[in-house]
Amino acid sequence: MKLYYSPGACSLSAHIALHEAGLAHEAIKAPTKTKTLPDGSDYRLINPLGYVPYLALDSGETLREGPAIVQYIADQAPEKNLAPANGTMARYQLQSWLNFIGTELHKGFSPLFTPGMPDEAKAMAKDRLMQRLTWLDGELAGKDYLMGDTFTVADGYCFTVTSWPAMLGIDLSGLTNLGLYRARVGARAGVQAAMKAEGLI
Repeated sequence: MKLYYSPGACSLSAHIALHEAGLAHEAIKAPTKTKTLPDGSDYRLINPLGYVPYLALDSGETLREGPAIVQYIADQAPEKNLAPANGTMARYQLQSWLNFIGTELHKGFSPLFTPGMPDEAKAMAKDRLMQRLTWLDGELAGKDYLMGDTFTVADGYCFTVTSWPAMLGIDLSGLTNLGLYRARVGARAGVQAAMKAEGLI
């Protein structure tokens, strides 16, 4: 399978999932700004939406949208326990986390990455993000991972998104549980491998 990614973008979550699952894959850089693939072609000829991640399977089928992609990856290696079994309450809890990260955190950063966004709008976005991140910090108290003591694909997504405040000058030093969580997730071999593959470390 092929994963189209942009270094440090939300596609890092899928990249982490692939390494954690131990699945053979080809990672193809598709920078979000230039939309130009390594061979010089336009990424939008493959994915008209032009964003990442995008997963192309050997069967010819494709998947877009990170939360769907990481669940698919997890289900290809059930022995890795990257997602609870389909149909269980735990799986719905995982989906709840993926949706929270995607809608309340990930999209919450959009105004901060948008050129020309008024400072007032950015300030409002930062305030809303800090409210959500402070709540997340509380939820992580006494837990190794979002789902308890087991790493799941939601953790790869959460780690990815909570990497962005540092580049935006948002201080998270007061969120102790989140800091410890990020250090724990960041030390995992699969996370390290994905970050190295993207040139982030």
